[in-house]
Amino acid sequence: MVPLSFAGHEFLTRPDGALFWPARRALLVADLHFEKASWYAAGGQMLPPYDSIDTLRQLDAVVRALEVEQVWCLGDSFHDAAGCTRLSDAAQRLLRDLTQRTRWTWITGNHDAGMIDHCGGRIVEEAQVDGLILRHEALAGETQPELSGHYHPKLRVSVRGRRVSRRCFVATPTKLILPAFGALTGGLDAAHPEILRAVGRGAEALVATERKLLRFPIAA
Repeated sequence: MVPLSFAGHEFLTRPDGALFWPARRALLVADLHFEKASWYAAGGQMLPPYDSIDTLRQLDAVVRALEVEQVWCLGDSFHDAAGCTRLSDAAQRLLRDLTQRTRWTWITGNHDAGMIDHCGGRIVEEAQVDGLILRHEALAGETQPELSGHYHPKLRVSVRGRRVSRRCFVATPTKLILPAFGALTGGLDAAHPEILRAVGRGAEALVATERKLLRFPIAA
């Protein structure tokens, strides 16, 4: 994990897209998209039905390794509002264990707005924590420091003639967009106009590795 200072707070970034807040022993993740595969299967597009359990096992490993006490999910945790009801028995057991072991908060997004059966934890539309706003989608024009998800940002660059794509954080002095943590999620180019519209000028793409945080200015 690599340190990141944002809005007067110290975080640790992870290559898997999670953000650890040591002062609160809190883990922030965005866009888990549980049961995305089963949602597509209902429409006739068959995908391997292992996305939810894979994501949960990875999340559980992080929670245990970092001794996490709080978990904040920044929206689109389920691919649709009824996703929790489609979780396999094993996935439901693991999720309920996680929500019981930690102070777990679901922030709703555009995919899971209105979810009711949330497998434990509390549901909010957004939150303010120690001067930071936690919400699903960055609000253009917001002046308070803000953590969000929604866009699944990825940095795409050419390395020795080969196109490389890596999940990334997108940061300005007052906005930090987390990449998607889910196992079955695509990504939007960090320089996409919709991302730049949301964060404004001076944005950077931050690629977390095990040993350092790579910074790439994003041209408007």
